[in-house]
Amino acid sequence: MFTIGVDVGGTYTDLVAIDQAGRVVFAKSPSTPADQSIGVMAGLDELARRLELTRAEMLGLTDRLVHGTTVATNALLERKGAKVALLTTQGHRDIIEMREGLKGDRYDLRSPPPEPLVPRELRFGVRERIRPNGDVLIPLDADSLGEAIAAIRNSGATSVAVCFLHSYRNPAHEIAAVERLARELPGVSLSRSSDVLPQIKEYERVSTTIVNAYVGPAVRLYLTNLEARLKDAGLKSSLFIILSHGGMAPVEEASRLAAGTVLSGPAGGISACRRCADLLGIPDLVPFDMGGTSTDISLITDGRASLSADGGLAEQRIALRSLDIASIAAGGGSIASVDAGGTFRVGPESAGSVPGPACYGNGGEAATVTDANVILGYLDAAAFMGGQRPLDRAAAEAVIDRLALSLGLPRQEAAAGIYRMVNLRMADGIRLTTLRRGVDPRRYALLSFGGAAGLHAAEVARELEIKRIIVPTAASVLSAWGMLTSDLRYEVSRTHFGAAPRISPEEVRTIFTELEQQATGRLKAWFDGAVTVERSAEMRYGEQIFEIDVSLNDLDWTADSIVDQIEDRFHRRHKDLYTYESRDQEVVFVNARVAAIGAVPQGSVHAAKAASSASVCRPAKTRKAFFGEWLDVPVYSVDALQVGHSFDGPAIVEAETTTVVINSGDRITVNDLGWLDIELA
Repeated sequence: MFTIGVDVGGTYTDLVAIDQAGRVVFAKSPSTPADQSIGVMAGLDELARRLELTRAEMLGLTDRLVHGTTVATNALLERKGAKVALLTTQGHRDIIEMREGLKGDRYDLRSPPPEPLVPRELRFGVRERIRPNGDVLIPLDADSLGEAIAAIRNSGATSVAVCFLHSYRNPAHEIAAVERLARELPGVSLSRSSDVLPQIKEYERVSTTIVNAYVGPAVRLYLTNLEARLKDAGLKSSLFIILSHGGMAPVEEASRLAAGTVLSGPAGGISACRRCADLLGIPDLVPFDMGGTSTDISLITDGRASLSADGGLAEQRIALRSLDIASIAAGGGSIASVDAGGTFRVGPESAGSVPGPACYGNGGEAATVTDANVILGYLDAAAFMGGQRPLDRAAAEAVIDRLALSLGLPRQEAAAGIYRMVNLRMADGIRLTTLRRGVDPRRYALLSFGGAAGLHAAEVARELEIKRIIVPTAASVLSAWGMLTSDLRYEVSRTHFGAAPRISPEEVRTIFTELEQQATGRLKAWFDGAVTVERSAEMRYGEQIFEIDVSLNDLDWTADSIVDQIEDRFHRRHKDLYTYESRDQEVVFVNARVAAIGAVPQGSVHAAKAASSASVCRPAKTRKAFFGEWLDVPVYSVDALQVGHSFDGPAIVEAETTTVVINSGDRITVNDLGWLDIELA
């Protein structure tokens, strides 16, 4: 039997199959942005070929298929979502333009505000009003609702976001409005805020619900079609989707909460990093995921990844909890250019998968990072993708030569400049990601994964004074591998605003007990195994305008001191994050949250082959590469390396789908897992 992970990236779709013995087989296929399922099915064909099975045989032996998708991400980034109408309380239709009253860059007086996903003419107010305590002030007016529904019908909107004031306290008006919309506008997609994000803060709730309505139809169409294609192809088990918080859910849930899939792919990578931290016994890691279009950065501290509700994408606020991932527009396809002022840039524009870098031979005419790596000798043009997709070195030379001419530099210096520039950008991204959390990256190891990361990891780490790099065997497909280590997860939350000292112990216990029953009940509809529960709360000091997430696991919930325990946990968490605590200030309890988790079997890790005493680590070949000067550099094959092998740089290590470059004085050792453990000079 197999478990299969599928991760759709901007350039390639990665697939991993793991059998019961822990043996890993992986494959790649070009992503197909117009219809991602085409690339997924092509990748499954290639994966089956490598397993020496037909696709139907492989899928018939699959007991879990987990998928990370970028459909929601692309819809937001490319502004290609549904035509959305907003139904809200009369007088509140402009909240998505008022936002929080803050600019993204408050010192740039000329920067325009983000363009809302719903234009003003598609926002409709309805006469109704719920008080902050949940009481009805103005009943839902049937005539006002009817007029709004008629206007929505005439507008041609295909999706409706319903968000009434204080519906997190009392959703009755939203539920009634959605029921009538469903009757009178059949076929229109509906999202209500009391279902998507039943929490205080009007702007966050409206924005998140609109995003859900905007990407929901595309996500639902894609997932239902993919599920049908997989069933027709022979899949008998369920298809699960990775959500932004790192857990997985069935297609039905991912379609309902489509806004929760905007970080679906990167979340698989962070799940993999948590598993790597456990396998390596290294609790503190900086995950460094460099692909064809972007680089994703996050933190694993004490073996755990942090979750945040402060996320967003494409200038749209998404207040659902997600893994704390920073994305930089720097990848193998990042375009190098010289602007009108003579400034040399690498990115943020990318050649993507179509046409891709010039060396791909698909008509790309811009110099990219991948083209530079070919010129510098780091990538073997003939051996790219195991020789299945050789690169066009002449095309790379032509685009780099044009750039070199505009810079007044020799070819290799222009290529080295691209390489240096993209490394600096990624190092700066990691520096910002770590330091703003009060973390010194020098105390961490860099976990390098993604198809392009190994080419750059050593120099990025050197910029940050990180001394150790880990490159897993499945580095190029680690996000897909990580999806198979993800658990089922269902989260619920409830706003219970009030000063902690004025909340009784019984009140706190009742809130969390009810949330736990709700979360576990929903999860058990998908999962028949053991369910565990995580409890947390969003809290703040009375004068603050933002909350922090506080874990409430491992407290004594039966004790009369439970509220004091929660307050103490908040003070300590605040000190961890901001270096101080104010125990004389009032603590405000804002949101209670419970996550029900269904742990899936992690499976064993296939034992790597240890080198015998007579085994000598020899390079497969040498080739010229540029390390400040042209050198004949040894090139090692990953497949020939065994546990215990060790060698010094400069050197290049090649696998079918990734390449690792190290400089003079760096040392590579193959660890007990068969992974590369790099010590920097």
